[in-house]
Amino acid sequence: MDGMRLPERHELETFLVLAEELHFGRTAERLLVSQARVSQTVKKLERRIGAPLFERTSRRVALTPLGAALHADLEPLCGALAEAVARASDTARGMAGVLRVGFLGIGAGVLNTALVDAFRIRCPGCEVDLREIHFADPLGPLRSGEVDVLLHRLPVAEPDLTVGPVVLSEPFVLAVPTGHALARRETVRLEDLAHTTVFGVAGVAPDYWWDFHVPRTTPSGTPVPRGRDVTTFQELLALIAQGQGVSPMAAHVTRYHGRPGITYVPIEDVPLTEVALVWRTTAHTARVQAFADAARDAVQVNNGPAAF
Repeated sequence: MDGMRLPERHELETFLVLAEELHFGRTAERLLVSQARVSQTVKKLERRIGAPLFERTSRRVALTPLGAALHADLEPLCGALAEAVARASDTARGMAGVLRVGFLGIGAGVLNTALVDAFRIRCPGCEVDLREIHFADPLGPLRSGEVDVLLHRLPVAEPDLTVGPVVLSEPFVLAVPTGHALARRETVRLEDLAHTTVFGVAGVAPDYWWDFHVPRTTPSGTPVPRGRDVTTFQELLALIAQGQGVSPMAAHVTRYHGRPGITYVPIEDVPLTEVALVWRTTAHTARVQAFADAARDAVQVNNGPAAF
């Protein structure tokens, strides 16, 4: 090939499409050009190479042996080139690398697995780093940049944070000591909390967030007694098992956190609790958007947010 100029990109693209279609009309449609342009491009490539690449008759188009050999050589090379360009583009747009996903209390569930699997299909070159977040400071790791996106229980009403798709919706249960009178009930109501002790939260969790999940008053306005503050979910479970109080919780705990000394009783008069994706508004990267899109995909596959 000394002194021979390499074919131009559009010549190779036209050759590969025509070799696949073996039809000038369909090739022109795919390339959004005229049939005459396809024919001219192929003839130019054949002159450059020095021999016909296609056999043309009024009834059929077929590769010559030389054309078939060229196609076999070019197809994997062009595929590898396209993949290389796509990888470079993904890196430039922030798609490659590691996405750090924080989760609050549901890391052992199928939710994380479903979302991560959907994300990896969209972004096979990305790694996912799952990190557990504690409810004493549920939004701190997101704001500090320790995680890029957070699976967080609503409500979240923070001016610097964006709330994405809801991925989980489930009822509340009341975690009570097994010997407690409420443990013998089939269901409980929020008014029953007036006769029990619940827990506060130590740390900087938003008051409105904790009060939504562990209300300060019953629907009638009766105060709900609060005992000591807790910092982690395991500490909360330990105190309930010791008989120091009760706590409303999301229903997934009945699947993943069954333990001696605690009984879970459905709460019948509260709305569902929801988990959504949350991220810093100023850190809305391509990876974060891809994860949000994957979450929406997973929700659509399930015909709505996952439920327990």
